[in-house]
Amino acid sequence: MKLQFAMDTLTTDAALELAAAAAPHVDILELGTPLIKSAGLSAITAIKRAHPDKVILADLKTMDAGELEADIAFRAGADLVTVLGVADDSTIAGAVKAAQAHDKGVVVDLIGVEDKPQRAREVIGLGAVFVEMHAGLDEQAKEGYSIKSLLDDGEASGVPFSVAGGVNTSSIVAVNASGAQIAVAGSAIYSARDVGAAAAELRTAIA
Repeated sequence: MKLQFAMDTLTTDAALELAAAAAPHVDILELGTPLIKSAGLSAITAIKRAHPDKVILADLKTMDAGELEADIAFRAGADLVTVLGVADDSTIAGAVKAAQAHDKGVVVDLIGVEDKPQRAREVIGLGAVFVEMHAGLDEQAKEGYSIKSLLDDGEASGVPFSVAGGVNTSSIVAVNASGAQIAVAGSAIYSARDVGAAAAELRTAIA
C-alpha cells in the first residue's frame, strides 16, 4: 500500500516545507483543495519542481468543466487530479480525456456519495484510475463517525481505491488490511511536531 500526504495548508512556502520533511517517507504528495484555492496553480508547479520523483496529486474536486480543469492542472505539473463522484458522468469523462492526452490520471473522490461501491464501479468504467473512499473533516467531526464504513465500502466496491478520513497510526493497519491501494494521511502528519517522524511512523506501520 502506498502512502499519500494531503497537505492542507494555505501557502506554497508552507507546502514546500511540509513536503521536504515528509517526502522521504511518502509516495504521493497531495496539494489540498484549500492550498490550490489559496495559492493557485503555481503551487502545483513548485511542488513538482521540488519533488520530480513523487506523484503529485492536485485535489481539484472538480464538479464541472472536467476536461478544462484537468488540462490546466496537468499542464501545471500534476500527475493526478480529483473529480467529484457526484459530478455528471460527462464531467468525469472529460477529465479522463484530458488525462489521456497528458498520459496522467483521474481519481474520483466519493465524498458525499451515498452508494459508494456502486458509484465506484461506474466511474472506473469511465476511466478513473482509482476512487477515493473519503469522509471530509465535517463528517469526521460528527458523533459516531468511524473509518470502518469507508473500509467496508472499499472492499465491497471490488475496484482500486484509496482511503481518506481519519488515517493515522491507530487505523492504518486496518486500512492496509482492507485492500486499499493508498492510505491518505493529512492531519496525522502535518499537525505533528515532527512531520518527518510522523510520516516515517506511518510508513513503518504499513510495512
